[in-house]
Order: sequence, then C-alpha cells, then structure tokens
Amino acid sequence: MRGSIRLGSVRGVVLQAHWSVPLIMLFFAYGLATHTLPGYAPGLPPVVYAVAGVAGAVLLLLSLVVHEAAHALTARRAGIGVRDVTLWALGGFTRMDRPTTARAAFLVAVSGPLASLLLGGIGLGAAAAVQAAPGSRIVVAVLGWLGGTNLVLGVFNLLPAAPLDGGRLLQAALWWRTGDRERAQRAAGRSGQALGMVLAVLGWLAFARGLSGGLWLILVGVFVAGAAAAERRWAELVTALRGLRVGQTMTAPVVTGPDWLTVDRFLAEVAAPARHSALPLLDFDGRLSGVVQLSRLAAVPSGQRASLRARDVATPLSRCALAAPDELLTSVLERLGTEGRPLPVLVMDDSRLLGIITAHDIDRCRRTARHAPDGGAPP
Repeated sequence: MRGSIRLGSVRGVVLQAHWSVPLIMLFFAYGLATHTLPGYAPGLPPVVYAVAGVAGAVLLLLSLVVHEAAHALTARRAGIGVRDVTLWALGGFTRMDRPTTARAAFLVAVSGPLASLLLGGIGLGAAAAVQAAPGSRIVVAVLGWLGGTNLVLGVFNLLPAAPLDGGRLLQAALWWRTGDRERAQRAAGRSGQALGMVLAVLGWLAFARGLSGGLWLILVGVFVAGAAAAERRWAELVTALRGLRVGQTMTAPVVTGPDWLTVDRFLAEVAAPARHSALPLLDFDGRLSGVVQLSRLAAVPSGQRASLRARDVATPLSRCALAAPDELLTSVLERLGTEGRPLPVLVMDDSRLLGIITAHDIDRCRRTARHAPDGGAPP
C-alpha cells in the first residue's frame, strides 16, 4: 500500500504501517482520555487519562498486529506465500498468494477473528482479575475497553461479506460446495456490497440524529462496499480470461524506442507515431532496459524535456513485470497483485522481447470473451 513505512518483521513477515495509522491512534487515544476513562474512573489528573489513553491506543494497535499475524502465520503453515502485513486506519491487510484449496482459504480467514476474540477474552478477564485491587479503576477501564473492542472487531470481521474475514469464510464454503472459486468470490462480493450500503445508511441515520460516530460508520460502509465491488470485478475478469495464455493476449510485434533519446525527441519521433500508452526501451547495445509510460513523458515540464532522457522517467527493467508466453494470463495477473507490480507486462523468451500486455489488451480480451458464443475465452 502506498504511503506505508516498514516497522519490522514478525517471524519473517514484513510489517508496515500506513500514514493513516498515527491519525487513528490519536483519535482513539483522544476518545479514551476525554470521554471513556473519565466516565469510568472520575476525579483523576488529566495527565493520567492522557497516558492511559495512549497506552490503550498502543495496545489496540498491537491487537491489530496479532490479528494480521494470525492470518500470515496460518497462511505460511498452509504453504501460501506471504508478502507483507500493512496496518492502516480501518484495520490491516495481509498481502499473500491466493489459497489453492477451500480448506486453506477457510483456515486463513478464520484465524484472524479467532485471535481477536481470544484477545477480547483475555482483556476482559484481566480487567476482572485486577478490579479488586485498590486504585485500579483506570487500569480496569483500559483493559475492559481493549477487551470489548477486540470482541467487537472479532464479531464484526465474521460478518459474511467480502472483504471482511467472514466474507472469506463464505467464499471458502461456497468454493468447497460448488468447486468454482470465482463464482464463490462473486457471491461474497455481492454480499459485501449489500453490507457496505447498509452500514453507510445506518451511519447516515445515526449522524442525522446527532451521533458523530455515524461518520465513522459511513466511512467503514463505503470502504466495504468499494472493496467488495473490486473483488467482484476481479472475479468476473478471471472468469472471462480463464484458459487464456499470455501469448494469446500480448501485442506483437513490439514498438520499442532508444532510452538515450531526450523526452522531447522521444515524444516526437517514437511515441507519437507508435500511439501506444507504454513503450519498452532499448539501450545502446540493443538490450531491454525498461518501460516508459506516455503519461509520464507528457507530465515532464516543457523546460526539462530537452535535458531529461527517456530512461530518466522510465521504470527500470528490474521493477518491470515479466512473463513467459505459455503462462496462464490469470496466474500472471494474480502474481502482479501479490507482488504489487502494475501493468504493463513484458513477454519474454529468455532475454528476447516477444510482446507486451497493457490494460488495453486485457480489456480487449475481456470484451472478446464476453461476446464469444459460449461466453468463454476466445480461441
């Protein structure tokens, strides 16, 4: 996720935090220090509430780490590659390869909510254990809030709607029953869209009644609906492209350009006649050096176009997506998603460039498949 910084690793899994995490932690710390804790343990100095509020927010952040770590470690035990874990304002996201079986998908999905429910029980149990100690009301309040929040997170994540963990459980169950992963993903996506709209409406009604928490519910609902719609579109795309090989999709022969040309010359001599959105670049020795996007060339200020070269604004080959012509197109797209690499894809045979796949090529194949007589992939 863009705008994230690396915090460290948990048993080899990279842990990152989005820039929104400090904001949401401040929001929780402020709410605890000014409303929740003074209401439960009145009469204490403001500094005590401030320290306890920060401590509660940090403990909640650690709870989110445990939730996502449960997903990541369960996936690794099931033989699923895990890229990284990113915390952000609405929870966390574990980037991993797609499970190959419904059973593995179920185990990975259920591990996070179980971890949250376990933490919730521990928090409430700890609050009950220290309640009798003198001067412990502030500690009891923090532990009780933390336990209750984790229980709410665990239950909320079990709702049967993508992209929540409950949606993953629904998808795994439908996948096991029907044997069709994409059909199951479409169903989970529809459920997520419906839940997101319901949450947004409830949030609006709450806000209209003067409850500021309704804004948060609206935000969660919009996110759930948007993410569910994206998953549903992805499942529909995979269904349309099923069986297609990279070689059937690529544009060939490929128009290339010298990477040493200045931006103004490249635009006039190479990009304009080619009329492509992305062009591979060759160095002085004729070797592939990267890919340049026409949009990035056009964004270079006019005063710099005579001095900057095409390679200066290109994506170097080491960061480009590569594929072999006999690979399944859906497998390549899944790999790009887990690796965080964007289109285009350079189609290679050893070191020889055979073709290129852009978003236009994907859309062309999708439209062709949609209008095919059997509704499947084109021949």
